[in-house]
Amino acid sequence: MEVCAAAVGPARAARLVCFSMHYINLADAGERVSFREAVLRGIGNGRGLFFPSDLPHHDVGRYGAMSLVELSLEVLAPLVEPDVTRSSLERIVREAFDFPLPIVNVPGERSAIELFHGPSLAFKDFGARFLAGVLGHFAVNRPLTVLTATSGDTGAAVAHAFFRTPNVRVVVLYPDGAISTLQEKLFCTLGENVTTVRVRGDFDACQSLVKQAFADTDFKEQNGLISANSINVARLIAQICYYGYASLRFARPVTIAVPSGNFGNVTAGLMARAMGFPIAHLIAATNENDTVPRFMEQGTWAPNATVPTLSNAMDVANPNNFARVLHLDKAHGQKLHEAVSSVHIPEEEATRTVARLHQSGYLTEPHGAIGYTALDSVSDGPCAFLGTAHPAKFADAVEKITGQPPDVPPRLAEYADRPLLSQTIPPESDLLRKILVES
Repeated sequence: MEVCAAAVGPARAARLVCFSMHYINLADAGERVSFREAVLRGIGNGRGLFFPSDLPHHDVGRYGAMSLVELSLEVLAPLVEPDVTRSSLERIVREAFDFPLPIVNVPGERSAIELFHGPSLAFKDFGARFLAGVLGHFAVNRPLTVLTATSGDTGAAVAHAFFRTPNVRVVVLYPDGAISTLQEKLFCTLGENVTTVRVRGDFDACQSLVKQAFADTDFKEQNGLISANSINVARLIAQICYYGYASLRFARPVTIAVPSGNFGNVTAGLMARAMGFPIAHLIAATNENDTVPRFMEQGTWAPNATVPTLSNAMDVANPNNFARVLHLDKAHGQKLHEAVSSVHIPEEEATRTVARLHQSGYLTEPHGAIGYTALDSVSDGPCAFLGTAHPAKFADAVEKITGQPPDVPPRLAEYADRPLLSQTIPPESDLLRKILVES
């Protein structure tokens, strides 16, 4: 794909003569597609992930005074044009990112980048709402089924982003007994065009079912399947924006700790770093599901069985997006250990951190606590962690640790007494196919 002056207009032509952008399949180097095709297909041949053919480098010095929406336009335009024009992109971004992004000082001379102020109270709102806007722009003239697996927060973000959207069905798979009560209530009580499926297995089993559905090209086309997991590039590139915006709020390049499960979030951070934003280093912090820390220490990819933890959105033993991290290392200079490190934070440490921060006047939950704790190794420069979910989404765990229930925002409390509408299945592909055909 080629974006030239004629396509973008004279104002843009002054600083962009000709820019070529495709999305490449990391499992099949010969497959190159447009942004539109990458979004609509979700996953490429051989179950490969799509990735931009290039990452434009930005002169970020002129971005410091920009709002999140203004900065997002600069970041996303070269990644989506001409499939999404600049004027359409502005409308999509304004509607998607219409909630605050506070950066809060916390004890220990650290900052919390709070990403949980959107409709589903989790960072996934950025990607899910942007994806919904992009699909609406493409206005596909046939029914679509948004199929996704969730380890906790993606499900709610996707369900709310597409709730009551004409011509779109949502089917969300989640592991039985592995997400919090309020997480489940937030998206499994909606009904209408949202179907939720409780799977007797862990997140990796749910993710495997989704991959199998997308791997069958004929079935995928016949049922209009679209991915809304972080494998979808629209969700991924949206997350670059909050890294860029947050990094410019610090006087010097910042080290950011990222609570990591499927590694889409840290991938977006590395993309922001490669594009010129002042990120000194990223720390991918995991819970007991420590495949990546062990890989980076030992050089062997050896996923264990998934371990259930209080930080359930990170209970991913075989993270899909690490292929993108390796591509960033190989093709975009984001070297393992230099640009990103990975640490395992035991659950008892995260629990102590929740209690300690609460006593000091800041309330977080197990995911945020893992990010905060990972910063213990930082000896110089500003440092921050991503607050990926509102503490109320993990009310039981937070109350057990601190002795006090967190305040529940009204938009979460309204779902507490609603009946669950999920159906339960074993992790069998044929059963999921039946649901996709009938729902």
